[in-house]
Amino acid sequence: MNQIKKKTILSGVQPSSTPHLGNYLGAIKNWIELQRDFECFFCTVDLHAITVAQEPEKLTEYTYMMTAFYLACGLDPKQSSLFLQSHIPEHAELAWVLNCMSYMGELSRMNQFKDKSQKQGGENISMGLFAYPVLQAADILLYQADLVPVGEDQKQHIELTRNLALRFNNRFKKNTFTLPEPLIKKEGGRIMDLQEPTAKMSKSAKSLAGVVFFDDSDKEISKKFKTAMTDSATYIDPENASEGIRNLVEIMALISNKPMEALWEEYRGKMYGYLKKDLAEAAVGLIAPIRNKALEIVQDKEYIRKILQEGEIKARVRAQQTLKNVYECVGFISKF
Repeated sequence: MNQIKKKTILSGVQPSSTPHLGNYLGAIKNWIELQRDFECFFCTVDLHAITVAQEPEKLTEYTYMMTAFYLACGLDPKQSSLFLQSHIPEHAELAWVLNCMSYMGELSRMNQFKDKSQKQGGENISMGLFAYPVLQAADILLYQADLVPVGEDQKQHIELTRNLALRFNNRFKKNTFTLPEPLIKKEGGRIMDLQEPTAKMSKSAKSLAGVVFFDDSDKEISKKFKTAMTDSATYIDPENASEGIRNLVEIMALISNKPMEALWEEYRGKMYGYLKKDLAEAAVGLIAPIRNKALEIVQDKEYIRKILQEGEIKARVRAQQTLKNVYECVGFISKF
């Protein structure tokens, strides 16, 4: 009997800090479920991390820590390929080919580029930041990903990836690339900052008081939730709840695995303090065991390197085949 080929998934997180709750609820938690039914490639995207300046020692530390957290959260290296983006040079090689097929106009319209360039100032924008979506496209297309788990804010980048794949396929009249689809969860795709609930929870936030990191202490986690921004009202009103309250209820739903509708009814008419207290306890209950396990794993650098090497070997088989096909289309003499 022919075995049904599993669809392929590709995703990754930057190692510019330890993971935060938004990374976990919006991505990693979903990956754990997906790895059972899909062929999964999960990388730590360290090439993307250097689009903004990084301290080398910190980048090394966070890269080890990211893999440790992947393992502590439940990613299984027997089911998924875990690897570092920089360990597979085909990412950068394919990105260059795609750069030569990308237009400055379409890249300058990327929302994330516009947001980050405004923060950094026009004179200091690196070419890496400008071309970030092309490298992301290369990451996805290199593994012939069918689905890419992303938040709503990354949908534009997946559309660019599809456009580049179609452009390449049409120019060379071959179905070289699979056209990926975004896999966007209705809940959890965009966890917001606890202090600025109109902004996505991010390690690059102006203040880290609204970002819950997985290496925060239990006390720090509790404080961040108990001081989370809500609104001027006193009691929870589901029909008129602020962005801050909606964010807290969504986080509670994802941590507790309870439907949001049930939580709205549970906290209807209660003071905000009850929700914040319960959520702080639930968050500590989720994060503390993962944090402690990750801190134990990260002490064994040899074990982490072994996991990454095994993942690299599996990922590189797919990456090399794709790049071989691309080089043949372009007219390069294949090195393989």
